[in-house]
Amino acid sequence: MLPRHMQRLGRDWVAHWDSPQRFCWNSRISNSIRWADHYSWAPYLSAGDFTVNWRPPHFFGPWRPPHFFGPWRPPHFFGPWRPPQYWNWQLVNFTHNSSFHLSNPNMKSEGDEPSSKRRRHSGQNDVCCPNEEFTCSNQNEAACLSTPPKNEEENTANTRGMIKRHWEYFCHHSKKMKILEDKQIDQNNTEDKGKFDFTVMSYNILSQNLLEDNSHLYNHCRRPVLIWGYRFPNILREIKQLDADVLCLQEVQEDHFGMEIKPSLESLGYHCEYKMRTGRKPDGCAICFKISKFNLISSNPVEFFRHDIPLLDRDNVGLVLLLQPRFHCEATAAVCVANTHLLYNPRRGDIKLTQLAMLLAEIASVAHRKDGRFCPIIICGDFNSVPGSPLYSFIKEGKLNYEGLPIGKVSGQEQFPRGQRILTIPIWPPSLGISQSCVYEVQQQQQEENTGGEKKEAKLEQTEEIIIAAEKFPSKLHHHFRLSSVYSHYLPESGIPEVTTCHSRSAVTVDYIFYSAAKDDNVAQPGAEDTFDGGLKLLGRLSLLTEQDLWTVNGLPNEHNSSDHLSLLAQFRLIEQ
Repeated sequence: MLPRHMQRLGRDWVAHWDSPQRFCWNSRISNSIRWADHYSWAPYLSAGDFTVNWRPPHFFGPWRPPHFFGPWRPPHFFGPWRPPQYWNWQLVNFTHNSSFHLSNPNMKSEGDEPSSKRRRHSGQNDVCCPNEEFTCSNQNEAACLSTPPKNEEENTANTRGMIKRHWEYFCHHSKKMKILEDKQIDQNNTEDKGKFDFTVMSYNILSQNLLEDNSHLYNHCRRPVLIWGYRFPNILREIKQLDADVLCLQEVQEDHFGMEIKPSLESLGYHCEYKMRTGRKPDGCAICFKISKFNLISSNPVEFFRHDIPLLDRDNVGLVLLLQPRFHCEATAAVCVANTHLLYNPRRGDIKLTQLAMLLAEIASVAHRKDGRFCPIIICGDFNSVPGSPLYSFIKEGKLNYEGLPIGKVSGQEQFPRGQRILTIPIWPPSLGISQSCVYEVQQQQQEENTGGEKKEAKLEQTEEIIIAAEKFPSKLHHHFRLSSVYSHYLPESGIPEVTTCHSRSAVTVDYIFYSAAKDDNVAQPGAEDTFDGGLKLLGRLSLLTEQDLWTVNGLPNEHNSSDHLSLLAQFRLIEQ
């Protein structure tokens, strides 16, 4: 008994061999030819009069049964299906204005999604991919794919596979959100005297080394679109179009940063700060800001690896910058911008929480002002945690009681976590020098020593309450920031989840922009301390998409979006505190 794929192939071959519609003239070759080593159902030709030297697969004639005869191996056909290597469809002297059409009507283009994703979202419309020449192969094809369109008709066809995202801005006077198709300026949100508006982008650009080490995540992609020489122009083009004042980039490969990314961004008016990971992986985090909008006060890298603490044996890093806005009425105004990429491993929630605590402690040290308050704070990054998870809730609510919490449920990445070990109390050893309030213990002591009079007495009373609470609830973490998320993570009308990453294995939200909200920010969610004035008001954001939306353009990366993550973009207003 032949497997279903072979039976259907035989039926299609007989049914469509003489069909006059299988071979079409006057259409480009782009939308149906499969690339090397990635096939769908085989294309079939009619017996019409055309100049094509076609070599049939060599299993015609003395037919050799495939290797799955005998002990059949079903796993070979599951996932993105690849036929045996001897199915080699070759074309010679093929004219460029011709096109193959696939025999399967449910797959109208090579940009269609994998079968597993198509079954999950049955009924959605197929989207054709942009045009490209078949004569290109790998490096040459990547260069050919990036060739700009020659006329308006070609440009229209070239945008059909692009992701459409709109700009959402918030009207704080009516406490309602308005949605625009394109990024426009709200008349009520224009910059006034004493106000400072700026935009922040968070973007995991997908390190080329990590892409190649995890190629199984990109089985749905064309080979040429995964080449760095094709990807970087797309990434740079997106950065130019969105034109953010501050860029927080993750998975920035060191050699690419020094040779291409940094020079390109400097030519656009950015100053770049970079921190590479401490281990063997040659990527890291970068924060770039426009020198026309900010001055750099300090740059503070954070290394999460500690050779003397067995728990902290991972090489993730963070970066914290203190920026001074230009053209602001207060000379002492500053904004703290942090960027990080936390550990991926879903079963090591203890490491994730400790890395987060180290980042928050550095932010508290950098953003602390002489009057005892904090300057406005923005935290960007890939947190490898989903909305509603304990780690996410800790960031937003400012507190977490982790007693009895399984280590595999901290990030919420797995529906049925495998790591069922319970978090230890405390999570990290005292030798780390960070308190359960996520501040450096030395800094906390200095703050207590520098306070005087009634403030000192009030501080001591508050400290005593915290100590009593810590003794009563030793498994409770908290931080002092009132943080809100720029995105709500669900579509407002349907409640369908938004996603920030989408590849062959999963589509979830793991990227965030958190900010310390001002008291009068109607968009902000309730935080840990409602009396804390974070000094930032959210004016707008670039919309996110659903998993179904992304699979209509063959997921991520694709011809137009060259990372497996979407970029996040928000517009803020700095409010005088």
